[in-house]
Amino acid sequence: MSMINQIAWDDTVLPFQLDRSSIRGRVARLDGVLDHILSRHAYPAPVSALVAELALLTALIGPTVKLRWKLSLQVRGNGAVRTIAADFYAPEADGTPARIRAWASFDEDRLDDRPAFEQIGEGYFAILIDQGSGTTPYQGITPLAGGSLSACAQTYFAQSEQLPTRFQLASGRSQLTGEAEHWRAGGVMLQTLPAQPMTSGEGGSGEGGLIEAADILQGAESEDWNRANLLLDTVETLELIGPTVGPTDLLLRLFHEETPRVFDAQRVEFGCSCTSERVRDTLSIYSAKDIAHMTTPEGIVTADCQFCGAHYEFDPQSLGFEATVDAEGQPIGSEAGGDATDRAAE
Repeated sequence: MSMINQIAWDDTVLPFQLDRSSIRGRVARLDGVLDHILSRHAYPAPVSALVAELALLTALIGPTVKLRWKLSLQVRGNGAVRTIAADFYAPEADGTPARIRAWASFDEDRLDDRPAFEQIGEGYFAILIDQGSGTTPYQGITPLAGGSLSACAQTYFAQSEQLPTRFQLASGRSQLTGEAEHWRAGGVMLQTLPAQPMTSGEGGSGEGGLIEAADILQGAESEDWNRANLLLDTVETLELIGPTVGPTDLLLRLFHEETPRVFDAQRVEFGCSCTSERVRDTLSIYSAKDIAHMTTPEGIVTADCQFCGAHYEFDPQSLGFEATVDAEGQPIGSEAGGDATDRAAE
């Protein structure tokens, strides 16, 4: 495969359908996006692996939703890795890239030699869909189970959407001749078309009674699903990550008897929504006394974006609903200040 072909597929999500079995799917490749995400932080190896896995899941799931603004995946646990979060921002216009960001918080002194997923402990996996101003965000939650974040996502789709779904993911540091070592990740998502919903109250055959694909599909649909999964089981790590095997070549290798059909690829790039104005809005609910507690000995209030690492510094007098100067340092009149206080009270 040529270097041009490699570059063409880096940081893309390719939708496809298996016409023989009416199974849809996506192939994702993250290169520069993932390297940008992980290079912003000095994560230990297990934390990097979890962030890479969640970012890749976000890239695969995001385009499946008729999204106007943002899809978020969030993982919370009581273990050494406390939080992992990733966001997928829908393209602002046709032909423009989607944006992805991801981040994790952890207690380094509690990390050990166990598998990365076990470092999260007990908690939950959540999918949140925010369609923007004037809409009510959707949230779906599933317990942490199955041994991986991918398994949690599969459980979410089976439990909440009753859509059998399969993820096969891989990530790692890659180095081509003449290039610096950097992060790459790749994965395949398979998903059935909507099936007959289960009767309310029925339990599933999975861990703790969770619903699995076998609880939803019957007859020919079940055979098609099992066959596609057996074919996906033959995929190799280097085929998923690339860069020497393109997504179209991978689909033909895995599913040529299933008649794969591809659609337009979606480009993705790193993107963060943080701005100084957003930070100001977040701090607008605090009183002058609260702001004083946030002020450093140098007389400033600082904030750092957990996702992109951007650093912001503010005049404390310009923050909160009792601010006395605006963002440019100009005095706020008593009438304007009263309005601000009244708005905060409302």
